[in-house]
Amino acid sequence: MTQHTTLITGATQGLGRALALDLASRGGTVLLHGRDRTRLEAVAEETRAAAPDTTVRTYLADLSDLEQVHAMAGRIRTAEPHLDGLIHNAVAGGGAEPLTRELSRQGHELRFAVNHLAPYALTRDLLPLLTDSAPARVINIASIGQEAIDFDNVMLERDYEGLRAYCRSKLAMIMATFDLAAELRGTGVTVNTLHPAHLMDTNGVREYGLTPVTSTQEGVRPTVRLLLAPELATTTGRYFDQFTDTRAHEQAYDTEARERLMRLTHSLIQ
Repeated sequence: MTQHTTLITGATQGLGRALALDLASRGGTVLLHGRDRTRLEAVAEETRAAAPDTTVRTYLADLSDLEQVHAMAGRIRTAEPHLDGLIHNAVAGGGAEPLTRELSRQGHELRFAVNHLAPYALTRDLLPLLTDSAPARVINIASIGQEAIDFDNVMLERDYEGLRAYCRSKLAMIMATFDLAAELRGTGVTVNTLHPAHLMDTNGVREYGLTPVTSTQEGVRPTVRLLLAPELATTTGRYFDQFTDTRAHEQAYDTEARERLMRLTHSLIQ
C-alpha cells in the first residue's frame, strides 16, 4: 500500500470520512474530494493527524455541476503522477423533503446527476491517468435499493419521490459499471460496484427520516476489500452485496436498456 494513491469522493462525512481514515492508516497517498471547503479541510487535517506519514491532498468540487466535475478531473490529471484507486462515494440521498424535485446545475434531476452522471463523467475524464497507472481499480458505491429506470421519465418529471430517484440513480450507476468494465477489459483497470452496508449511520439516512442500523465501519470493510484484496485483482464488472458477488436488479442485465442509458449518459456529460 506504500505507493498506493486513492481518490475518495464525498470524503467529508459518513462512509467517505471513514474510508479516508482507514486508507490513510495504510500509508501512501489519499486524495479527498468534498464540496464544502471548511469540511474538506477539517477532514484532511483529521486524516493527517491520524496518519502523519500519509500524504493527503484535497480537491474541491460540487458534483451537481458537471463543469466542476470536468474541471476537477483536469486538476487531478495535472497534479497527480498516478492514480491506483477511485472510490465513488459521494451521494445525494432521498432528501429531507422527498416530494420536492431538485435539479442539478445543468438542469438534470439531482439524484441522477450526482449519483450517476458525475461519477461516470469523472471516471471517463480520469481514464488516461487510471490506464497509465494500471493495475487500477474503480469502485462505485451503489445500494441494495434499486428500481428500474423508466426511459420515458428518466428525470422523474412525473411521479417524483426522493427515494425512488435515489434507487433509480443507483441502478444507473450499476448499469454503467457493467458497461465500463466491459469496455476496459484487458487494460488493467477494473470497475466494480457494491452495496456496502445496510442503513449506515450517515447524514443521508437520518435526513430522509430512517433509523441507522449499522456503523460506517461495516461499509468500510467490503469497500476496502474491493479496492485492495489481491484475490480480486482481475475481478471486474461485478455487483457485490457487501462481500458477496451477487446479482443486481434484472434491468442491469438488459443490454438494450444499458445501451439506451449509455447513449443518454454520453449526451448529457459533454
